[in-house]
Amino acid sequence: MTVRQFQAMGLILVLALAGHVASLRADELDIPEQVPVSPEMREVLRMIHAAGTYDTPNLPLRQDETYANTSPDLVPFRHVEPHIRFFLEQMEYTGPGRGKPEPEHVDTVKIGFLGPIEPTVSVATGGVSHAEYLGVKMLQGSKLAIEHANAAGGYFRRNIPFELIVRNDNGLWGSSGEEIINMAYREKVWAILGSIDGANSHIAIRVGLRIEIPMMGTGNTDPTLMETNIPWVMRCMGDDRRMGYLLVDYMYRKLDLRRVGIIRASNRFGRFGVREVVDGSRRLGRPIIIEMAYPLGVEDVSLQLDRIAAANVDAVVHWGDAADGARILNQMRARGMNQPFFANDRCATDAFVEIAGENAEGVICGFPWNPDRECPRLDAFRVAFRERFNEEPETQAAHAYDGMNMLIWATQVAGLNRAKIRDALAFRTEPWPGVTGDIPFSAVLDDAGEVFLAKFENGRWRYYSREELEIPEAMEGIPVTAVE
Repeated sequence: MTVRQFQAMGLILVLALAGHVASLRADELDIPEQVPVSPEMREVLRMIHAAGTYDTPNLPLRQDETYANTSPDLVPFRHVEPHIRFFLEQMEYTGPGRGKPEPEHVDTVKIGFLGPIEPTVSVATGGVSHAEYLGVKMLQGSKLAIEHANAAGGYFRRNIPFELIVRNDNGLWGSSGEEIINMAYREKVWAILGSIDGANSHIAIRVGLRIEIPMMGTGNTDPTLMETNIPWVMRCMGDDRRMGYLLVDYMYRKLDLRRVGIIRASNRFGRFGVREVVDGSRRLGRPIIIEMAYPLGVEDVSLQLDRIAAANVDAVVHWGDAADGARILNQMRARGMNQPFFANDRCATDAFVEIAGENAEGVICGFPWNPDRECPRLDAFRVAFRERFNEEPETQAAHAYDGMNMLIWATQVAGLNRAKIRDALAFRTEPWPGVTGDIPFSAVLDDAGEVFLAKFENGRWRYYSREELEIPEAMEGIPVTAVE
């Protein structure tokens, strides 16, 4: 460190302690010229750095008119004006973390990865773990983002590489939190990407809150993850709430279905995943007729299908993994149950089609993005992924690539300070230009971009927006229930 740098650092620390760092100029931010930063974002960064140790940035908080872009007649308690509506105003971080100086000696800039990449057995996952095929793809996308960043020059401020610290999310209650602690204190990572399982992620983010470390969700679609309102947590993919609402609108507003039944996995993913389908159906005056659960990996669902058939349903919604969903669909068709089959995003995969065969034709799933859109970023990502891993990328890899790139960008512009990395993402002025599409954050730092329906037709998955589906704005002549 030169004498001039030492004097400058000393001056900044003195001003921070005195609470007068607001005079810090934008040209003192030392933002690497290789990193794209708009004039508006540069001003945001100036305010973040100017906050000092004990103040918070003087920046407006995000304000949403509706939570998760919910349709007016699907909003809970819409018939009365509640005392307070949650999740519409951005949560602040008001702690002193912004005053921590960068460490003097750093060989690599470490970013953590937590995901299910090795098989385990635990109560939390309902027995034998089942999400490794998702976690491995998430890891591949994360690795590719790190490799691309290092090929471009690494961490520009110090000319050192980024390093990915990988830990398995093994599904044991408390283990995910322990891995967060190890990465934060032993490995000294600056941010963490992960995980997939809802229960484990909830544990992890609460530990992350105590540690005060940025955490990016790229594989967990649990709506309640962001409803914790933890200011250190963000997510770059659409959740089951928004995909569920789109399914509800399509089933009732477009197809005018009357009697819908649900079959779901008997774990947290299945239970919480269908909640918005259940609530949305009730709010539109067409409550779910029957809901049946099945153990993960079960081969025979005759009992569940017997009861669903007896309920005389017009359609079936499945929420669970691809293999389970495909087996359930095959058993439905084998017994002559030809009702439309709807499912969650995990079923919109080649693995589902391989098991379901010709029965996959016409299946419709919620999906968090449109892989068919024309986008040079997406095309380049696909080419790079194929060259690196010799296979096609799928949704977990693509979202992880976006999420890791967002963490890398925030680290580049904010420096090695966890609170400022968090601030750079939380107050970003433009949607992130991801390979999965533009990613704007909502007030709860969730991806507020558009979600889609995936339909398997003529041998491939095709993706449709709400506009392309021409879903009516309202259900003419259909009474809306006041029951919540």
